[in-house]
Amino acid sequence: MKWFEIALVVLTLATGIIWLLDRLFFAKRRAERAGLLEEKEPVVVDYAKAFFPVLAVVLILRSFVAEPFRIPSSSMMPTLLIGDFILVNKFAYGLRLPISNRKFIEIGEPSRGDVVVFRPPHQPDQDWIKRVVGLPGDVIEYRENTVYVNGKALEYRPVGNGGYVGKGRGREMTGAQLLVEAMPGREHQVLEIPNLPFSDPGQGEWTVPEGEYFVMGDNRDRSDDSRFWGSLPESQLRGKAFLVWMHWDGSAGGVGFDRIGGSIR
Repeated sequence: MKWFEIALVVLTLATGIIWLLDRLFFAKRRAERAGLLEEKEPVVVDYAKAFFPVLAVVLILRSFVAEPFRIPSSSMMPTLLIGDFILVNKFAYGLRLPISNRKFIEIGEPSRGDVVVFRPPHQPDQDWIKRVVGLPGDVIEYRENTVYVNGKALEYRPVGNGGYVGKGRGREMTGAQLLVEAMPGREHQVLEIPNLPFSDPGQGEWTVPEGEYFVMGDNRDRSDDSRFWGSLPESQLRGKAFLVWMHWDGSAGGVGFDRIGGSIR
């Protein structure tokens, strides 16, 4: 969350400045006044020296290497479940400054099918996660549970003979149809609720502007995504999700050991 990022930056700067000022000015004065007697450091300086290295390492890792997030909703089922704790690659799409998210080093760009974390334009203080379906310049159409990319329908095939079986907080999706969606060069699973009317506002056609991306959840009938609020500006990207490092769902028995260490595709 943004408030945690702000607090981490402020605490790191504060402890660093206190440590630096003491080292440059006040430590020498204490030594001169002490003579043969040892003078104790002020408590605030002692705490700053202890916490600054830890805070600085956490800030660097979290801002430029990998950041943890928790999945709170069902919008990315079956790929990600409620209670998944994931890691997000923070340098996949370029290095960005903390808080402002301003990119200062170009590295890469999202590919179709990437699972990305971002701050939606209408909720800039929240972190959301969806899958990239449309790239800049693409024409995306969604009709009758089918995605069309530049006029060509993606292929779908059912997984197994029965419906999807949800667990814990995702049990409401039990009975949904589990499908493999074949994007160009990449396949992933999606959920589809059978017998829903095709008149919902998620149907339509969109042209993705330059510098923006069209994102959708894998749980198509339970996702608030680009179909409803428009394409995602590149400046709002936070990183690429790549690993489930923990799963906890108290209503499903606690830790889901079978999900730990799973890659996100």
